Amino acid sequence: MPSPVAELIDLLSLERLEDNLFRGQSRDIGTKYVFGGQVLGQALSAAQATMQAPRAAHSLHAYFLRAGDIAAPIVYLIDRTRDGGSFSVRRVTAIQHGQVIFFMAASFHGDEPGAEHQLSMPEVPKPEDIDPQPAVPEHVMKTLPIKIQRWLSRTGPFEFRHIYPRDELNPPKRPPYQQFWFRLTEPVGDAPELHRALLAYASDFHLLGTATFPHGISYYQPNVQMASLDHALWFHRPFRADEWLLYASDSPTAQGSRGLARGMIFDRDGHLVASTAQEGLIRVVQDAAAAAHVPAKD
Repeated sequence: MPSPVAELIDLLSLERLEDNLFRGQSRDIGTKYVFGGQVLGQALSAAQATMQAPRAAHSLHAYFLRAGDIAAPIVYLIDRTRDGGSFSVRRVTAIQHGQVIFFMAASFHGDEPGAEHQLSMPEVPKPEDIDPQPAVPEHVMKTLPIKIQRWLSRTGPFEFRHIYPRDELNPPKRPPYQQFWFRLTEPVGDAPELHRALLAYASDFHLLGTATFPHGISYYQPNVQMASLDHALWFHRPFRADEWLLYASDSPTAQGSRGLARGMIFDRDGHLVASTAQEGLIRVVQDAAAAAHVPAKD
C-alpha cells in the first residue's frame, strides 16, 4: 500500500488532457465534501504546469462556489491571462458535473532583489518538545458519526503538534488565536513547485477553526455547518513542507454566519515563508440532520 504522503503527491499530480486542461482525482479523507485544500493544491499544480518562464507562484486568491463531490474527478481549465516582463497570471476554473465549483487567480514572479523585513515568529516550544495529540478513546469514537470517525482515525500525510491543544469534541470558549507545528510525515523531493502545492493543501487545515474558538463550537459537532468561502495565500520565502513549519493564526472577527481567519507560516529558523487569509461559513442550526446532509453553501 502506498504511504499517505505518496497518495497525496499522486493526488496533486494531475492528468494533462490538453495544453490548458487538467483532470484531478478526489479523495475521501473523512470530510463531508471534497477537502478545500485538495482543490487549492490541485489548482495551483495545474497553474504551475502552464508556466514556461522560471517564475514561482507568489500569491493566489480563490473562491469556493459549490461543495465538491468526493466520488468524482475534477477538471481544471487554465486561462493564461498574462505573461509580462516580470509577472505572469493564471486563472483556474474547477469544474465538476458540468458546474463550476471553484475558481482561482494565481500570480507568478521571477527572483528579484529588493528590501526585506518581516514580523517575528511567536515564541513557542519546539515541535519535539510537544507531545503528539492522544487518540480519541474508543468508547468516545463509537458515539461519533462515521465520517468523523474516519477523519479522526486516519493516518494523514501531515503531522501536527498543537501549542495549546483544544478538545474539539467538547470545545471550551477561548480567545481566537492558535499556533501549531506541522510537516509531512516523510521526506519528499526538492522541487519547489511540489512544496508550494503541498503547502497550499495544508494551509486549509485548522485555519477557519480559529474563528470558532470564542464560541465554544467546532466542525465535529453535528449541528454545526462550516465551509470555506474563499482562501488567499502568499508565498514569501523558500521552504520545505517536509520540515517543521509553525502555523500561527488569529480571527479578528465573526459575524453574519461568517468568520475571518488569518495565518502566518514560519520555518523553524523563524523565517516567515507564507501568509494566509480565509473567510468561511460558520452556521449553527437546530436540525443536526440538516447540517449533515444539506450542502453548507446554498
